[in-house]
Amino acid sequence: MGEALDAVGERLRDHGDDRLVMTDERRLRSLLVRLGAEFGASGRDGVAQAAVMVELLHRASAADAHRGDVLRPDRLLARSAQLAAGLGTSVLQLHAQTAGRLAAGQMRELAGPAPGEDPVARYFEVAAGRTAALFALSLGSGALQAATPDRCVRALTDYGEHLGVALRIAEDLLATTAPAARTGHAPGKDPFDGAPGLPVLLARADTSARGAELRGLLTGDMPDEAARRRALELLRTAPATRRAEAALSGRLAAAVAALGVLPPLPARTTLHALCDLVAVGNRPDHMRSWP
Repeated sequence: MGEALDAVGERLRDHGDDRLVMTDERRLRSLLVRLGAEFGASGRDGVAQAAVMVELLHRASAADAHRGDVLRPDRLLARSAQLAAGLGTSVLQLHAQTAGRLAAGQMRELAGPAPGEDPVARYFEVAAGRTAALFALSLGSGALQAATPDRCVRALTDYGEHLGVALRIAEDLLATTAPAARTGHAPGKDPFDGAPGLPVLLARADTSARGAELRGLLTGDMPDEAARRRALELLRTAPATRRAEAALSGRLAAAVAALGVLPPLPARTTLHALCDLVAVGNRPDHMRSWP
């Protein structure tokens, strides 16, 4: 498996962009492509092509113009679509659907909530249009290219959807509740900088007397350092954080349930272990940044 992932990295370099290196995060998506293929004819050359396709699409959706190359996203998207076209109609359709979801998710994230829109519902819509969509494409394209049975393809894409949303929630919990020494960055960055995570959104919506102080800190102006520390202290033990943890557990349980129709192969065990890793990584005694 490791040699196969290294081969994907070499193919990415063949596309002529030094920024397309195989970081841990990209290796995870490529791993999902390979695992999806394990339920079919995993030795097909198109499986590696599918992994490259996923990475190019991800880079196209994540690229920005600040480096002075405004056409780079278009080039990456074109390369990804070209690879998808060579992998068959089903993969091409899944690629097109995912590209649309990524674009819609990015626009939703940049635009912010509309007046009267439920911020929590919007959070899950945005999460589904980002990491979840890419994970579903990774597993689905690998499975399709390996001629995996349809019911297994559906199970794998469902798993990818749930795992992707679970990972987003886990990252939010990690950013807002973990000690800085264990995460490698200051805790509480998300509550006050950029898009709020799920624990913060749930805390803002908590109308109970117990949640009044935290709600006031999170819905007011940018707090000073003392108020920030107080907000983080309250957030770590808030009912909202427990609700976010329950949402994480629910998503992981749904991901594991999706694996039930798959044959008992080592790849299924690995997919189950990924869920365990997300769950364990979110516990206070195991907090760390996800790759």
